[in-house]
Amino acid sequence: MDLETILFSDISLTLTAIAAGFLAALWLSLAVWTFRDIRRRARDPFTRILAVMLVLLLFLPGLLLYLILRPSVTLEEEYQHTLEEEALLQNIEDVALCPGCNRRIQPDWMVCPSCHTLLKKRCPNCSELMELPWNLCPYCATPLPGVRLENTTRGGELTDLPEESPTVSEIETGETEQYAATETDDDWILIPRAGTEDPQPETPPPGS
Repeated sequence: MDLETILFSDISLTLTAIAAGFLAALWLSLAVWTFRDIRRRARDPFTRILAVMLVLLLFLPGLLLYLILRPSVTLEEEYQHTLEEEALLQNIEDVALCPGCNRRIQPDWMVCPSCHTLLKKRCPNCSELMELPWNLCPYCATPLPGVRLENTTRGGELTDLPEESPTVSEIETGETEQYAATETDDDWILIPRAGTEDPQPETPPPGS
């Protein structure tokens, strides 16, 4: 066997070993890439294992099959799409509609420009917009004219006032003489003034 034949054999073995190493590295790399890719696209562990085994067993044909069968969107893209849909639905639900003509209105409109339906009213004290059913301004705690305080909150319980209880305007201006007013966080509490309590009937002595 001459020198050229030996040299050619050595070069052939070297190239074959390099090619085999490259194919093995490519095989493992494709398996790792498939695992990373399927992990971003599916939550099912069985699906992930099946995709990796498909590439490990069939190599390039398995990779081709995986590229055909894999989910088209990633989990992150699906999550972002879900958030966009929820935001769109929320915006649709938050749109105010006129009760008269069902057209879109702005939150600060008092009257619908299409059907002239009254939408809001203004507080006579602070001029803030109020809903139509409200009888008390939530911004300055001023009741509408003609509204009387029928109940007060005392100790967390709802108690009735006397039939002729003063209004808030009378309380604020001091026009009532029978009661003094104390303002709490949620309501007014009426306290009888000194000397205005109902006199107690005298109890006759026994034997009289």
